[in-house]
Amino acid sequence: MGLLSRKQRTNLVDLCIILFLTGVAITCLVPFLYMIALSLSSNNAIISQKVALWPVEFTIETYKTILNDIEMIYTLGYTIVLTIIYTIICMFLTVCAAYPLTKRRLKGRSFFLTFLVFTMYFSGGLIPSYILVKNLLMINTIWSLVLPGAMSVFNLIILKTFFSSLPESLEESASIDGCNELGILVRIVLPLSLPAIATLSLFYAVDRWNGFQDALFYITDKNLYPMQLKLYQIITANQQLDAQQGEGSMGAFIVPESLKAASVMFATVPILVVYPKLQKYFVDGVMTGAIKG
Repeated sequence: MGLLSRKQRTNLVDLCIILFLTGVAITCLVPFLYMIALSLSSNNAIISQKVALWPVEFTIETYKTILNDIEMIYTLGYTIVLTIIYTIICMFLTVCAAYPLTKRRLKGRSFFLTFLVFTMYFSGGLIPSYILVKNLLMINTIWSLVLPGAMSVFNLIILKTFFSSLPESLEESASIDGCNELGILVRIVLPLSLPAIATLSLFYAVDRWNGFQDALFYITDKNLYPMQLKLYQIITANQQLDAQQGEGSMGAFIVPESLKAASVMFATVPILVVYPKLQKYFVDGVMTGAIKG
């Protein structure tokens, strides 16, 4: 009598899964809400540690500090263009490398795969990379932020695996109809691979948008600062002002915590706007119904 029926066990498992996923979602959401609350709270409220998940003494002074800098708007537009160029070049190279590696008739395929995987574990290091970029005359150019990381081997393996999962019958049919390899790739493979391409494009875009270290090493021209480096300059400048003024005048300046929170939100919103546009490709069953007849 104490045993649960099969349906009850299934419902219990579903409930546990829902509760677990809800807990994970809350864990991810709470820090985000806290950052929003910090960015919209007054200095006194933050200093007094009154801010939790809701703004206290609502203010938008931190956002005004960021947006009042005319260079910030330029940096935002520049970073968007940089991210688009980087994503296009990365996806082009990734597709061009992944598609041939799915063909067993490619001579030296095992060697190329081994060589690419080798680079995932071993690299030249920071100093050799800097010397290479310098010798290629890419210091203080947009290409220093694009070409050194223009292709991720991990993303290449993901895309190669996705290409390999596509039915060979589709390519054979296209070949019989007179399509060459380029035509098969453009007309058959890429349209069916939109979920993978959209996912990897988002990975590349987020990676470039959040990129900071390479810009810190390769860029000294303020006109070429990406968003993350620009925000770093604002935060460090604010911290220096606060240190110089001392604790007695903290209320006259925006505290670092508030400015950091507003900076995070300012840098996160563009990605949050893009993500819903690509999310549909994550769940679309593009292959469903691709082979019928």
